[in-house]
Amino acid sequence: MADHLKELTDAGVAIWLDDLSRARLVSGSLEQLVRESHVVGVTTNPTIFYRALSRSDAYTEQVVDLCAARRLR
Repeated sequence: MADHLKELTDAGVAIWLDDLSRARLVSGSLEQLVRESHVVGVTTNPTIFYRALSRSDAYTEQVVDLCAARRLR
């Protein structure tokens, strides 16, 4: 099977992922994409970040901790 991402990489194209998430970091799927799919960078945007915070509990504990720390100031 042709590895089109490798062909692009070999041609000088940098493969970036516009979908960073805590789940991707924790599960190791980002590492796998770097290793197997030639991903060399990641980015995100406010919409992705908003969805991550509002549609998942993956960030709840950290947000609660940050809010509590802010109140202590």
